[in-house]
Amino acid sequence: MEMDFLERNSDQWSLIESFVSRSDKLFLKKLSFNDASWANEGGGHQSGFYVPRDIRESGFFPELRAREDKPHILEANCPSFWPQTGEVRTDSGIKYFSNKRSECHFTRIPAELFADLNPASWLLGGSLLQTEGCAHHWFMVIDSASTEAELLESRLDIQSNFHFELFSPSRFKRASAIDSDEAAELIGEIDAALRTGSIEALATKYSRMPDPDVLAEEARADFLGSVGSRTFNPWEIKKPGDALMRVSRDIEFAIYRKHELRMRAVEVSKVLAEHDRTATAAVRGFAALNTLFLSASQQRKSRAGKSFESHLAAMLKAGGVRFEAQAILGQRRPDFVLPDQATVALDTQRRYEDAAILSAKTTLRERWKQITHERFNCAIFLATVDDRVSKEALADLRKAEITLVVPESLKTKNNESLYYNDANVISFREFFDEELERKRKKLVIRS
Repeated sequence: MEMDFLERNSDQWSLIESFVSRSDKLFLKKLSFNDASWANEGGGHQSGFYVPRDIRESGFFPELRAREDKPHILEANCPSFWPQTGEVRTDSGIKYFSNKRSECHFTRIPAELFADLNPASWLLGGSLLQTEGCAHHWFMVIDSASTEAELLESRLDIQSNFHFELFSPSRFKRASAIDSDEAAELIGEIDAALRTGSIEALATKYSRMPDPDVLAEEARADFLGSVGSRTFNPWEIKKPGDALMRVSRDIEFAIYRKHELRMRAVEVSKVLAEHDRTATAAVRGFAALNTLFLSASQQRKSRAGKSFESHLAAMLKAGGVRFEAQAILGQRRPDFVLPDQATVALDTQRRYEDAAILSAKTTLRERWKQITHERFNCAIFLATVDDRVSKEALADLRKAEITLVVPESLKTKNNESLYYNDANVISFREFFDEELERKRKKLVIRS
């Protein structure tokens, strides 16, 4: 099964689906810095990705056995197939140093797949129903900035606190935004509408998504109910950044997907119902279906940015932080100016700590450069829930004197992001306690 490396990577999603269908168990892991950095440093035979204890003891990999000469080292040979390069690594396997707590790695693997990855990229693998050469396991590396990563996260409904998991291929194939009872009810509605010729009426019923503010309020209510709190006040939430990430990336998105599925499923059924045969519908209705799914993708991306901004505004308000949203400053319109546009832009007598600029970006990419390059004698903060910011982007932010504000869990040592050792990256907890309450008391009205 030798195949050119570039040719294999030209259609990675098809390759992923092919090997998922050949597996009886799947392993997904968000790669940490140490899981991949060795590939950029020359690496050696002992280099590889970390195997969490739960996975090591799950039976997914072969049983570890102690070496006779060094009993503290437990290892197991595990030949592996790497579809992206087309090679079988006959000497790959697990090495566990029992005298170093939980240090266990899968070693002797293709370094080129792990080199130059963006933070929080993915390792997907599986145990094969039928061997590939002598290999019982396969693995693929998926860069977090790729389309395949986006498809993977959507298909499996990956939550913001995900690190690793073993799961069945059936979950990969049948992931849904709604549970089985809701799905059966929706299918029944669509079937009845098609039989009675009322699909237009059903399409009208589900044609509009709830107002974004309504979705946001519902998500915050769900979160507050789950933690037993009555307010979104950042000084009453232990980890305000994690709360923002969970509400915007997980809770609200789950609510959104339920409404989205109803709307899009009816729209697809309406297109297909216009033709007598499935083949005719696929060909004649392709343009309409393509437009429909493109619209769905664009709507998702637009919603994500507005969602995070909305929840951050609610948190600032609940905490008594003085701010003005979308105020014009020079050639830019940052999400929030603290306390207001007049103070930031016009008050020539104020001190540096009497004002601040805060922008919000769900994902950074290059869009953080839209914030401002003009200086207004105040600090500029950029809030995000993105764990994929590259070291180059972090260096650019530092050079631009923009401080990155991230959820508390993304600033911890063992997280997959690159934030832990970067002094220019602070947590939301530090932002509220240090940058606002201690350094800029005038910006906060505490009741």
